[in-house]
Amino acid sequence: VQLVESGGGLVQAGGSLRLSCAASGRTFSSYIMGWFRQAPGKEREFVAAITWNGGRTYYADSVKGRFTISRDNAKNTAYLQMNSLKPEDTAVYYCAADISVTSIRSGKSANWGQGTQVTVSS
Repeated sequence: VQLVESGGGLVQAGGSLRLSCAASGRTFSSYIMGWFRQAPGKEREFVAAITWNGGRTYYADSVKGRFTISRDNAKNTAYLQMNSLKPEDTAVYYCAADISVTSIRSGKSANWGQGTQVTVSS
């Protein structure tokens, strides 16, 4: 599966952005989708994940209550709605796809997008 992120940009603290991850192929609904981020000088970290039918979601503690992951299997797209953004949310955001929740949450997915930059100014 090929993944393409979009929706990043520059936003003031307290603002919102919605990231999209468009997937190619007809098996999108079989994949667990995840979002990760990597800030300058830091390791890539897990942000959120969603199961194939959206029935279960997972979030990093740092984004709980502010970010919402969702998906539209008819559009082969996953989303990350980011509200109440903080300067520390500044990073390149990547989406990932895998059939294993463990692989997604550990960052060991074999399928990654190219990333989209999110910058939050104070």
